[in-house]
Amino acid sequence: MDDFDLRIIRALQGDGRLSIQDLSTQVGLSPTPVLRRVRKLESEGVITGYAALVNETAIGFPVQVFVSVTLDRQVDEALFRFESAIQGFPEVVDCWLMTGNRDYMLRVVTDSLAGFEAFLTGRLTRLPSVSSIESSIPLRRVKAGISRTP
Repeated sequence: MDDFDLRIIRALQGDGRLSIQDLSTQVGLSPTPVLRRVRKLESEGVITGYAALVNETAIGFPVQVFVSVTLDRQVDEALFRFESAIQGFPEVVDCWLMTGNRDYMLRVVTDSLAGFEAFLTGRLTRLPSVSSIESSIPLRRVKAGISRTP
């Protein structure tokens, strides 16, 4: 990966809808090598996709809660069952398997605190092997990013 590849990545992170022509102007290469480089970055898994970033509040989901989950045992079967269940919960936007004193960190997004309570008591606490849950409500986002680039 060279400086041109990094410029391509940074430009696409800023606007994933750039045309190859506009991208080539921004990075200082002609369109053909830019297209070749973009396709190579995609095929090598450096660029993993393109998406629209959505303001969750604007579509009716203003409440975010970070939830730490500890399981009663950390065996493959328990991890698999928990992860499979989480896949079916639209409220869980992000889920990370963690090291340290918790097993998972979730970012849960709902329409209200009552919606979060319903998710917590009606779904999450009912999963087998969930031992403890700790919730934290963020006050405001200080920094937002999609991924780190050199």
